[in-house]
Amino acid sequence: QVQLVESGGGAVPVGDSLRLSCTASGIVFSDFDVGWFRRAPGQEREFVAAIKRRPTDYADAVKGRFTVSRDNAKNTAYLQMDGLKVEDAGVYYCAVTRFFSLGRMRGTDVYVHWGQGTQVTVSS
Repeated sequence: QVQLVESGGGAVPVGDSLRLSCTASGIVFSDFDVGWFRRAPGQEREFVAAIKRRPTDYADAVKGRFTVSRDNAKNTAYLQMDGLKVEDAGVYYCAVTRFFSLGRMRGTDVYVHWGQGTQVTVSS
């Protein structure tokens, strides 16, 4: 059974930081690439960041503030979120895929497994 379990969400004031984790089981984690998406209330799911083995990609809205990384020995990917803004609030999801370029990984259709999501709230 493949599982992606997310953690690290919470409620923080504007300007604070959070570090989200995505821990995988049931797959050879190092064989997969990881994407992070988010969905704000009343909005569509949007791409946030992605990482292959080492290369990364970020949405313009988070570039310079968010950092995606991974630790294959821990079967875990991370999303470090600094300088949080109110517009960053929403449910954050991780997902995994294989064989696609970083550009293609901006779309939801390439992912084969998704996590349950973790809530991020940012208050002004």
